[in-house]
Amino acid sequence: MLRAPMRILVTGVSGFVGARLVPRLQRDGHELRGFARDPRRVALDVPLVTGDAVSGTGLDAALERIDVAYFLIHSMEPATDVTAAADFRARERTAAENFATAARAAGVRRIVYLGGLVPRDAPASPHLASRLAVEQVLLDALPDSTALRASIVIGAGSRSFRFLVRLVERLPLVALPEWRTRRTQPIDERDVIEALARAASVEAVAGRSLDVAGPDVVSYGELIERIRDALLLRRPLWRLRRTPAPASVASRVAAAVAGERPELVGPLMAGLASDLLPRDDSAAALLGMRLHTLDAAIEHALGEWERSEPLAAR
Repeated sequence: MLRAPMRILVTGVSGFVGARLVPRLQRDGHELRGFARDPRRVALDVPLVTGDAVSGTGLDAALERIDVAYFLIHSMEPATDVTAAADFRARERTAAENFATAARAAGVRRIVYLGGLVPRDAPASPHLASRLAVEQVLLDALPDSTALRASIVIGAGSRSFRFLVRLVERLPLVALPEWRTRRTQPIDERDVIEALARAASVEAVAGRSLDVAGPDVVSYGELIERIRDALLLRRPLWRLRRTPAPASVASRVAAAVAGERPELVGPLMAGLASDLLPRDDSAAALLGMRLHTLDAAIEHALGEWERSEPLAAR
């Protein structure tokens, strides 16, 4: 299925996805280069260019002689009002435009982008809307590019998954607001990495935006129940008829309980207002993949987590 080894740039190599994608691409024999703002946070053995996509610094050097470039740059900034949300979208769009311009000038053949699932029948939250705008910028710049959209990624290093685990682990009574009934299709970290790796060379996905999702459709309430059961906990769940506090307050309380930044939890919870389901299930077939079940994904993620950091609940 794979072409001859290619020269590949991976941005965001200090992050959860980028750090796992690099060794997967190395196994295919590709010549890799990383791009990061702070080289001290990169633990990978890969040639590195330091730079910033928002300012544009370092992009020309990073993209020189590159065949495929992964754009894995996301920013979680506060967006509690219209002005803040607009600033956030402007920064993300600027980073995407700078990257796309530099990639086109360098003769890059394909950009591969990982964004988020967007609601089909409701307005997207500010952060999901920004992901969609970035996707369009990149696809417009290089027609052979590929955008993948994913819901919650189930993995030991996924901050969304870790947030949910910490809530279940630390709360003696888990309150489930109205968003518990909203549905989504979480995806195993291993499947996201595999989809990204294959997207570099599969011609069938050129110029396309694809939703990558696991095989299980669950509500957020059911997802929390499955995490609770995998942790072997007997946490009662309190199904609220209405949220007792404004969303901004609820997200800050949840962030404090989980030991997470409100800048991450706020956007995450804002995306729970509607179903986040894939437009279709063609991605796995196009990429020639088989997908892990949700229960297998949760067990694998918790097992990896425990090998480096004991879970108090297990």
